[in-house]
Amino acid sequence: MEETTHQPQDLISRRSMMFKGAALGVGATAVGRLLVDPPDVLAKKGHTKVKRGRLTKGDAAILQFLAAAEFIEADLWQQYNELAGIQDGEVSGGSGNEAYTEAVEVLDEDMNQYIHDNTDDEVSHAAFINAYLAAHGEKTINLDQFRTLPSSQADGAQKNVGRLTNLMQLSVDTCFWTRYRSDTLNPDLGDSLPQAIPTLAVGQHPAIPRDNGDVQDANHLQAIANTAGFHFAFIEQGGTSLYAALVQRVTSKEVLRILISIGGTEIMHFQTWQDKAGNAPPLTDGGLVFPDLNADGESTQTNLIMPEPTPFLKRKFPAVSIIRPTETKGAAVGAATALTKNGLFIGQTPEFFTAVTKLAEAADAARHGH
Repeated sequence: MEETTHQPQDLISRRSMMFKGAALGVGATAVGRLLVDPPDVLAKKGHTKVKRGRLTKGDAAILQFLAAAEFIEADLWQQYNELAGIQDGEVSGGSGNEAYTEAVEVLDEDMNQYIHDNTDDEVSHAAFINAYLAAHGEKTINLDQFRTLPSSQADGAQKNVGRLTNLMQLSVDTCFWTRYRSDTLNPDLGDSLPQAIPTLAVGQHPAIPRDNGDVQDANHLQAIANTAGFHFAFIEQGGTSLYAALVQRVTSKEVLRILISIGGTEIMHFQTWQDKAGNAPPLTDGGLVFPDLNADGESTQTNLIMPEPTPFLKRKFPAVSIIRPTETKGAAVGAATALTKNGLFIGQTPEFFTAVTKLAEAADAARHGH
């Protein structure tokens, strides 16, 4: 869930319309099917359901959007884990693909453990937020009707499982790389940052092997693994900013605590993946070029994984090391738009785009005290 930059209002509107464009002509009934009444399972397990009304409309909307986002994240991480992670009682499914796993481990020999743990974290986030909504008598999120996208047909994947996300046609925005290394530019102040891997941001590139043919050529397979490495960081830097942006809109101290606590883990994820992506070996695979990132100075230097101090709030203040962006206006719609541009939802139904658009708009409409 990528950048939610501060921008002039017309740019926010354009981004909103970009995402809405995928849902034109579809009614809002999809939202009703996505939001479901809280299950009674909590009561059966001995948990106490809190009296309805304890959450403001805005807090409920924020949590519902974040639950949907976490289910989306859990889906994509599950696919990565099936092929290159650890399959166990915590994160089951798949049996691993040895060739792909070895290519991913070029970035770090512990990648299988990191992928496993990131997957486990996102599954826990989605389950917790949904349970919290249910405990407060609010409608929960169920995306199962949209699990229709095809799986990888490579050895190790669950080939017949329907997915929410598409990891085989990605355009990965890598401006987050230069953004966190810049000491003069901040998207919250309207600045644009260059791509670290320009060719990765255009076209459609697989981040997992589509079938066994993708693992036959070592260079091509490493390009797929490199794409995954940068996609890991792209996803988690977006979550880092999204939680920081939406937390400014909540009312309840407990909901505030939830967003701060889960958002902190997104930061930990991003820091890990940014470090590992820097180990992606330079290579060329057709039109996709992974350059030597250490050849062009500090703007792409691989070991600069701590956020450089940058302008914040107003340029008159001294530079400060921060999460960026954190502008709250249009944050949820901006995140949904970024994931759409990423190619993550290629093949999804118009109803899916309508439902997520409505959730994002409701989260962005939340105000403290309402």
